[in-house]
Amino acid sequence: MSEKIVVATGVPGSGKSTVIDGALKQLKAQGITYSILNYGDIMLELMREREGISDRDDMRKVSTDHYREIQREAAKRIARAAKKEPIIVDTHCLIKRPDGYYPGLPRWVLEELKPESIIIIEATPEEIAGRRTRDITRRRDKELREEVEEHQLMNRATAAAYAALSGATVKIIQNRDKGLNEAVNEMVEALR
Repeated sequence: MSEKIVVATGVPGSGKSTVIDGALKQLKAQGITYSILNYGDIMLELMREREGISDRDDMRKVSTDHYREIQREAAKRIARAAKKEPIIVDTHCLIKRPDGYYPGLPRWVLEELKPESIIIIEATPEEIAGRRTRDITRRRDKELREEVEEHQLMNRATAAAYAALSGATVKIIQNRDKGLNEAVNEMVEALR
């Protein structure tokens, strides 16, 4: 029985998924395997079933009560999967909604997941803006440099609170445009 869960988080455009993919390839070559579960994908699947939402970018507009219920069910699914193999949960520390920041891992989610560690992937606001512009697969809200900076600072503070509630460690990895290999190597070390 595994029950190892590592949470990987970062604002949209930080390169979180790219760093995770690179780390998983290196780890696999070393005989270490993780499954990656995207919290948003699980949430979208549940929202399709329960709310008729078909677009990931519209999930932020679901009422808070329904969002919480679906969020809890997604956590339960991930916790069940972690009983079979180590899991990396690709998620957001905070979700920026029209009514403010919403915790991606509130207390009831942390109680289900029991993460071992939380890894935050960051980049400069300019790098994030450039990456978002190049990603034509998503309809992301435009954010000013100050808003991206604020979101990343809020992520750090929130991850510390999550760690206090769950006992998880927190690691911050900088994913600069010309530093992907360094970010991947740091992630590999954190996952060993």
